[in-house]
Amino acid sequence: MSTAELPDGAGWLSGVHCISVLTGAGISTDSGIPDFRGPSGLWTRDPAAEKMATYQAYVADPAVRRRSWQARLAHPAWTAEPNAAHVALARLAASLDTWIITQNIDGLHQRAGVAADRVLELHGTMYGVVCVGCDARTAMADALDRVRAGEADPRCADCGGILKSATIMFGQPLDPDVLARAAAAARAADLFLAVGSTLIVEPAASLCAVAVRSGARLVIVNRDPTPYDPIASAVIRQPIGAVIPAIAERLLADRAGRDERA
Repeated sequence: MSTAELPDGAGWLSGVHCISVLTGAGISTDSGIPDFRGPSGLWTRDPAAEKMATYQAYVADPAVRRRSWQARLAHPAWTAEPNAAHVALARLAASLDTWIITQNIDGLHQRAGVAADRVLELHGTMYGVVCVGCDARTAMADALDRVRAGEADPRCADCGGILKSATIMFGQPLDPDVLARAAAAARAADLFLAVGSTLIVEPAASLCAVAVRSGARLVIVNRDPTPYDPIASAVIRQPIGAVIPAIAERLLADRAGRDERA
């Protein structure tokens, strides 16, 4: 059982039939993947690293691309395992109507057991590669093999164009279909959890407002304040790895109680 103490009078845990969860980098830190803007975040420690996530800089500067490929080789996600929060959400998704809307590219929700068609990857995936010229798509593993073999900045085999990870960089629009499905999931939710996100990157963060306008209870689980705290039913600052299992336990217990009474 989780040792996290949820807020008193947590009525937002009762009668939930559909839940949507927006996850940010903070949910994966317990898996050894650093966040970006936290005290030990990647961009906090190395502000220049943000260029590797900026489309214009990536396309224009071969040095940024070469550094990006080396960073991809060493990315901790390749060896990371789902943590207690990922596993708890997977348990929840097995029993309740659950959508996972993630800003993360690490694939840990799927590896924890959430069905792939229930995970909406707003910012794409690090497991694929796309050509900025012809849009050809290949596996990241194949591109990294080329880097290990000595290609510092591998090019598209079809057209010779620049290759990048199949992620959404700053300066690129989100996939409109994925965003539309995420908005629909937010509108359908009784409970909308925002977990481990600063909620400053739009349009992902605005899904919180979409959910609240449609009648959902918004619960934010994050170490630091966010712009959406004022409209939340609850704001929880405790460690994600303890809070999410506790929330999942309460939601599953409520579901079991409803089933017994039915």
